[in-house]
Amino acid sequence: MKRYNILFGGKAGQGPNLITNLIGGALIKRGYYVFYARDYQSLIRGGHNFNVLTFSNEPVYSNDSKLDVIICMDEETEKIHQKDLKKDGFILKGSSDNMYYAGRIFKMLGMDLKELENALKELKNFENNMQAAKKGYEEEKNTLCETISSKKKLYFGSGTENIAIGAIDSGLDFYCAYPMTPSTPLLGELAGRQIEENFIVLELDSEISVIGAAIGTAITGAKAMVGTSGGGYDLMTEFVSMAGMAEIPLVIYLAQRPGPSTGLPTYTAQGDLNLARHSGHGEFIRTVFAPGDINECQELASQAFYFSQKYKIPSIVLNDKHLAESFYTSTEVPKLIHSEKTTFLRKYNSYEHGEDGIVTEDSEVVNQNVKKRFAKQEEIKKDAKKFTRYKILGDKDSSNMIVSWGSTKGAILDAMKDFEVQFLQIIYMDPFPEEIEEIIDGKNLILIENNATGQLGSLIREKTGVLISERNKILRYDGRPFLADELRGEIKRRLR
Repeated sequence: MKRYNILFGGKAGQGPNLITNLIGGALIKRGYYVFYARDYQSLIRGGHNFNVLTFSNEPVYSNDSKLDVIICMDEETEKIHQKDLKKDGFILKGSSDNMYYAGRIFKMLGMDLKELENALKELKNFENNMQAAKKGYEEEKNTLCETISSKKKLYFGSGTENIAIGAIDSGLDFYCAYPMTPSTPLLGELAGRQIEENFIVLELDSEISVIGAAIGTAITGAKAMVGTSGGGYDLMTEFVSMAGMAEIPLVIYLAQRPGPSTGLPTYTAQGDLNLARHSGHGEFIRTVFAPGDINECQELASQAFYFSQKYKIPSIVLNDKHLAESFYTSTEVPKLIHSEKTTFLRKYNSYEHGEDGIVTEDSEVVNQNVKKRFAKQEEIKKDAKKFTRYKILGDKDSSNMIVSWGSTKGAILDAMKDFEVQFLQIIYMDPFPEEIEEIIDGKNLILIENNATGQLGSLIREKTGVLISERNKILRYDGRPFLADELRGEIKRRLR
């Protein structure tokens, strides 16, 4: 299987996203599998932004470190990335016009001018864009690969788009957020759909206001959802605790980025697993789900609404920048579940209270209430078994087992193809699948996470007593996602 990697680089505002989407869409129509990830600084204009698009005639889920083509919309791109170019690779430069490079890439991919014209008709300023693209098309003399033509039905989308679809199809009534990268794209995605789909999107002045408004609407019976990242979620946690006490259904979209504090706003990490599972004072029930691809984004958004509505609890969908903002190819149709509205007007109270909603400090009533709330835990565990809480992929007879979660899934799937190894992807973080203890027994476990402390490894030890050796932990914490070829070498060194 031949994989091709094209880097589109330039300043913020020069349009690397536009050209990447354009090329990706054209490749999808031709029957290629496409993946692309975005790397951008926390700037509106200037700086250095780049996207890497990987495509193949077989499924791809991540990028590689070596590049076949570098598109330089500014001089900085060549300076930074030339070291990553393959010996037989190409550097395209000499213009800052992204449409000029679109023409050159179409020619290198063996696509005809009519395909380019049809792609550009979907954009504004068709005449100017077509003129620049045609110039690039006519000037390009190199060929990257022979094009294919296939009737495969492929879907191309981001994690954010699929979280939105899952929420809307679950009957979303109210979405509220304060802009915080990388959750902000969901705010924009839902805002663009609210009139057509008949729900409300509200942007407020702080995360405290956001979750307060969402709880207020949930009390009236609306299906409510909020979105934020780590620092914003910190501010929300008192209200999360209130939702646990007052039994108010609420879905929380927690999109991770590197911390602590402001950290790296536009980069990726998996550092908030512990935060999601333990946030909020006191003891109360919640569910925490971690999607690893765009289909799971849809499905787990749907399941979050199901559990929050049925059991009147907070449900957290734990995503990260890499999955939220990268674009993937899918051939599967997500399996969504319908959730009934279960909340109606009554008295709600953040204090301990009786069935009438009135404050109580009676020890017997308090004891009964705690038992009643925690009785949901066993019901949720049983109910969860009808969903896919974990996946075992690869060679199921191998004694070597990779364990991971979330967006690392893509690079793992690409990296493990050369090895006899199995991959345990854990999707339900709370409730944690009890079967995991038996599944991992006796295996050579290799832990892969985008954090510095191996938080999933700690959770596995807490729930199963199994300790993964430090030697077998592959941890990345520089804000960047794993790359398939680099990860392949790391896995190989830990096989037995």
